[in-house]
Amino acid sequence: MFRMLALTVLTMVLMLAQALAAYARPESFADLAEKFSPAVVNITTSTTVAQQAGPAPMVPDGSPFEDLFRQFRDRGQGDDGRARRSSALGSGFVISEDGYIVTNNHVIERADEIIIEFYDGGELEAKVIGTDPKTDIALLKVEANAPLPFVSFGDSDTARVGDWVIAMGNPLGQGFSVSAGIVSARNRALSGTYDDYIQTDAAINRGNSGGPLFDMDGKVVGVNTAILSPNGGSIGIGFSMASNVVTRVIDQLQEFGETRRGWLGVRIQDVTDDVAEAIGLDIAAGALVTDVPDGPAADAGMLAGDVITSFDGVKVADTRELVRQVGNTEVGKSVRVVVFREGGTKTLKITLGRREDAEGMGDDIVGEDGSDATPEAQTLMGLTLTPLDDELRGQLELPGDAVGLVVQDIDPLSEAYEKGLRAGDLVTEAGQQKLNSVADLEDRIEQAREAGRKTLLLLVRSNGQPRFVALSLEDE
Repeated sequence: MFRMLALTVLTMVLMLAQALAAYARPESFADLAEKFSPAVVNITTSTTVAQQAGPAPMVPDGSPFEDLFRQFRDRGQGDDGRARRSSALGSGFVISEDGYIVTNNHVIERADEIIIEFYDGGELEAKVIGTDPKTDIALLKVEANAPLPFVSFGDSDTARVGDWVIAMGNPLGQGFSVSAGIVSARNRALSGTYDDYIQTDAAINRGNSGGPLFDMDGKVVGVNTAILSPNGGSIGIGFSMASNVVTRVIDQLQEFGETRRGWLGVRIQDVTDDVAEAIGLDIAAGALVTDVPDGPAADAGMLAGDVITSFDGVKVADTRELVRQVGNTEVGKSVRVVVFREGGTKTLKITLGRREDAEGMGDDIVGEDGSDATPEAQTLMGLTLTPLDDELRGQLELPGDAVGLVVQDIDPLSEAYEKGLRAGDLVTEAGQQKLNSVADLEDRIEQAREAGRKTLLLLVRSNGQPRFVALSLEDE
């Protein structure tokens, strides 16, 4: 009886182990690769590279090195010194039977000619419909005589860390290739404002750029874009732009030939614990407004020092989330924005502008008239401060109506130095009130203490860029 029970338990354990192994790793990816590979393409680009003129090496006539330098120059410029053509390789995938193709912007950027090579060996020339450098996505179009095999996008938000994924493309120019791995991490940011990368250990190499990352249902959940590597080859850290970002970009490129992102018109920074304490905010969340240049937010009455806690009905966790929410919102839409201001909340109704139209516009920094205080340096909070006068405005290239306190010196052991303040910075506000004199700052310090604050929030401009810094009052 005991032996039968033991055998039964052992059998169940083995069956469970087999089931877990089968669940953990599929027997083969061959069916998926065979089904969707016809929609994956190789991309070859050709670019004219102009020769840069430069001084010729000074070699004396008759020198034994004269022929050597001439050969070196000819190899670099060609026999006639004219511009030469450069080729590059990448990957892409067809998303519609009428020939729309997705790839990376960096694959086709500045290309004069784009050739699409299909899985069956056929080739077609492609034209660029639109590009988005911010997400490194490009949309191409080919004209084919018959419907093309294509793949569909999936919901990247459903991809979980540990899920199996398959990368397809043209690594190192070797032709069609498949690699498999798992989702290693989600919501990675590299350097772009709208980054939302899926990290994977599926092998991605040069030439894979622009190729698809499939889930096990054969849906595209990412566009292979970048790798992290000390040697240029795959070490198991690859990044694919999430499909939910890509589809929004592709829809706009297809409709308009360009992107159209919402624009709020504010400069922002994350809310840290010390900043939250300084302004009386219970939770260190939201986006702290550091500047409000002319734009939609200014028209609606938003102020520097406001903390944006909700945008269009969605809570704002941090600046990155706000930027993405705004960018994904329709241009011209009126949204409700909730801000924390002076211990309470206020709702603003803002009609969004277009980000692309606003880029490159200068921001006017307008202050109040200065006081009649004598510019005498005083030291507070580790900062040696002097009120602005006409001479200092000229030295710092500030507008005539700018006000505030100039940091003339700073204690290198102070908290202010640790948090990045430097000589030449301009402190324009303390406790979210304008500063015209050192006495104003002393008053703000006293008011903060009376209110039981442990920190004081300063608005600082470094090289014209505003940011809030919370400094401790304990040592004052």
